[in-house]
Amino acid sequence: MTSRTPTAILTSTSAAMVTHGHDTARYVQIGSLTKVVTGTALMRMAAAGTLTLDDPVHHWLPHTARTPMTLRHLAEHTSGLPRVPPGTPRRDPYRRFDHTALDTLLRDADRLTQSPPGQSRAYSNLGYAVLGAALRAAAAAPYEELVRHHVLQPLGIREMTAAPSPDRRLLATGLLGRPRRPWTMDGAILPAGGLWATLDATARLLTGTVVDGALGPLAPTWQHAGDVVWHNGHTRGACTFAAARPGGNWVLVHRLGGSLRTAEQIAASHLAG
Repeated sequence: MTSRTPTAILTSTSAAMVTHGHDTARYVQIGSLTKVVTGTALMRMAAAGTLTLDDPVHHWLPHTARTPMTLRHLAEHTSGLPRVPPGTPRRDPYRRFDHTALDTLLRDADRLTQSPPGQSRAYSNLGYAVLGAALRAAAAAPYEELVRHHVLQPLGIREMTAAPSPDRRLLATGLLGRPRRPWTMDGAILPAGGLWATLDATARLLTGTVVDGALGPLAPTWQHAGDVVWHNGHTRGACTFAAARPGGNWVLVHRLGGSLRTAEQIAASHLAG
């Protein structure tokens, strides 16, 4: 590893490898690995009979324009929704994207989709924001409460939250060594990428869902490459890559900076070895 990017690597085959000031005991942004939590909550709520994957979105969010879009479409990234909300700025992109803004968009969901639901796959952070809103409505509970009940507590995970104590957070630093301000992701975008966690907690999410199958069928959120199940996450100043073989070995890489491609390459080298 030639760069000095703070990096932590957890695997099923060796002790944690931590370089350049990373710390597995502190909270880091896990980005779109949050989607795995959201998708797993969907599957658990379906198994409990609270909802079905093929419920129309407007069934749970009645103010949504009526379209064929279902919860399954949202979870599988086949909803036709764009990647991010229209007009999303580059700097702190989700700071103003609150639940009111999401509700306003949903009233025009029929005009917002870029392709008919179910026709093609296009990764969508907005889709997972909508899915999270539907789960909140179905559970009649805040997002963090429902994922704690359906996902985190059954896996014994305690150190995963949208708002860790500032003194427990680990952030990337800028050129002068000052912590870089993280994106604001505790509003409507939370179910798509707003959770923080220690790496031990993140590893338990990976092993509990994929390796052990402790929560039942895998969420459609997970990506597949042959027999490897994987997902990544990327926010300002943090990137994550998690991969495993069901019933087999696993790897989790987190870096405070750098590219997702590098995190993927590190993970692949450990998984292959």
